[in-house]
Amino acid sequence: MKSKKHEGLLRYLKWLYPNLNVKRWFLLAVFGIFLFATGFSVMNDGVAIGYAELQLRELIYRVTGSTQHIAIPTGAVISVLGIAAIIIGFKRMLYSIISSVLPDNEGRIVDVIYTRNHLLRGPKIVVVGGGTGLSSLLRGLKQYTCNLTAIVTVSDDGGSSGKLRDELGIQPPGDVRNCLVALADTEDIMETLFSYRFEGGALKGHSLGNLLLAGLTDTFGDFQKGIEQVSKVFAIRGKVFPSTLDQVVLIADLEDGKRVEGETSVRVTEGKIHRVYLEPSDCQPVPEALQALEEADLIVLGPGSLYTSVLPNLLVVGLREKIREVKAPCVYVCNVMTEKGETDGYRVSDHLKAVLDHCGPGFVDAVLATKGKINEPLLKRYIAEEAVPVITDPKEVEQMGAKYYEANLVQAGNVVRHDPDRLAKELIRLLFRLKPMGERIALVDSYLLTRKLGKDS
Repeated sequence: MKSKKHEGLLRYLKWLYPNLNVKRWFLLAVFGIFLFATGFSVMNDGVAIGYAELQLRELIYRVTGSTQHIAIPTGAVISVLGIAAIIIGFKRMLYSIISSVLPDNEGRIVDVIYTRNHLLRGPKIVVVGGGTGLSSLLRGLKQYTCNLTAIVTVSDDGGSSGKLRDELGIQPPGDVRNCLVALADTEDIMETLFSYRFEGGALKGHSLGNLLLAGLTDTFGDFQKGIEQVSKVFAIRGKVFPSTLDQVVLIADLEDGKRVEGETSVRVTEGKIHRVYLEPSDCQPVPEALQALEEADLIVLGPGSLYTSVLPNLLVVGLREKIREVKAPCVYVCNVMTEKGETDGYRVSDHLKAVLDHCGPGFVDAVLATKGKINEPLLKRYIAEEAVPVITDPKEVEQMGAKYYEANLVQAGNVVRHDPDRLAKELIRLLFRLKPMGERIALVDSYLLTRKLGKDS
């Protein structure tokens, strides 16, 4: 018992170590409290403080040389000086502490604290998918809430991820890596670090982020624990979970009767997909992912490749059932363009039908599609690659039991994809439309979205 008390005392005494730049400001704040108390006593005609007041008047007389009676609210002056000393002392003390922890944000400490606390009160949103669509969505949503959970497909068998999967027996880290980058506070630095790709030697083709996740998985013996360690180091705004920790293979049955194995083969094999499966079929989800779905205010499917990014997550035993069971509305975000080999000629309703065929009727509450225009040169380039804008058909979607919404979500650039901020804003708006009134009031009370959503992109 004595040793614990001794350790506790030593811990507090560390604040007295030299060069911490804390003691002086703490003492200034204490002196300010003393001044404030003194001034308050003077204002209340404190007899014990009368002498101090007389000395102050005499000092003013000596400085000014005036023999006239100087009517000065001495108590108020002393109190104001005390308040100033308290504010300066505590402010500088906090800056000294926080700037040591967040050196890059020293000039905007108040903004950082406010933003983080503000985002922590945001709605709980779970996004399900993979590929660039998922990371793009997370990049937009993190501006509105820190309560984000990404459930990521792990059926990738190509590129660096596929090699690490085959050689080390770990889950493919590529999509997980992209989600971690998108959710990072220091996204530019993490993007540069994690996306660095070796161009020669035994590591040719591997990205540094993939290798780091592989190394942490080997160190901690678990892919999810490796993700958690990265999240701690890079201050991730949210959580990332693989849809399963089992080694799975994506299988597709085509309408012509052919069966294709492996995500890469599914992407490149010509022919209309009838149904997709996972092997083994009894793969289990991460328990924390199920818990996130249980607590969610909104569940988002996509955007991303329908058969190779979105549906593989919903084939994991328990995930599909949990999404159907919880009260949170489920929104499917339809891709802007069709994908050769996967969704050739698909309309919005065809995308929804594929989801319902695999998950059952009533699984999706709402569908969000885009109505943005694509510039002519870019559109011609995509048509040459056998990809065209997805045709919207609101009536067919609503006949399947889902509400239909659309907005201009196309990002300006040299590729056709969703604009992260526009998509995030539209999903937040949908959350307020789809949540029951009683729950909506609780959200409004905890998260001040009105001002943000009122700004046009």
